[in-house]
Amino acid sequence: MIITIGTTTLDVELYDNHASRSLRKTLPQEIRMSSWGDEYYGELARRIDYDGDALRDVFDIGEVALWPSGNALCIFFGPTPASVNGEPRMASDGVALGKITGDVSVLKKLKGSLSHVKIAARS
Repeated sequence: MIITIGTTTLDVELYDNHASRSLRKTLPQEIRMSSWGDEYYGELARRIDYDGDALRDVFDIGEVALWPSGNALCIFFGPTPASVNGEPRMASDGVALGKITGDVSVLKKLKGSLSHVKIAARS
């Protein structure tokens, strides 16, 4: 999967789970994202099914996840307001979708809300 934010392109290696397969079927999408600490999140245009996938609240830097409560795509690049020891932590449980394969530090340079975030399948 490819996420494009302005001139920044992030390559995401999707995990083999139900939610990732469900997300792939909805691509391409364009969403708006907001920041919550070192996390960007934005509501997806179409509902993502995550039936049977493991839920957790702690993620790795560079992981991309689904926050089911808001049908939101989340990109973690550092601690969030819910973090305990500096780890990326969701406000409530989510499903890991994949991991960014490149340098996520470029996300620290972005500020505030992001409009026109494009999410597409890898060609």
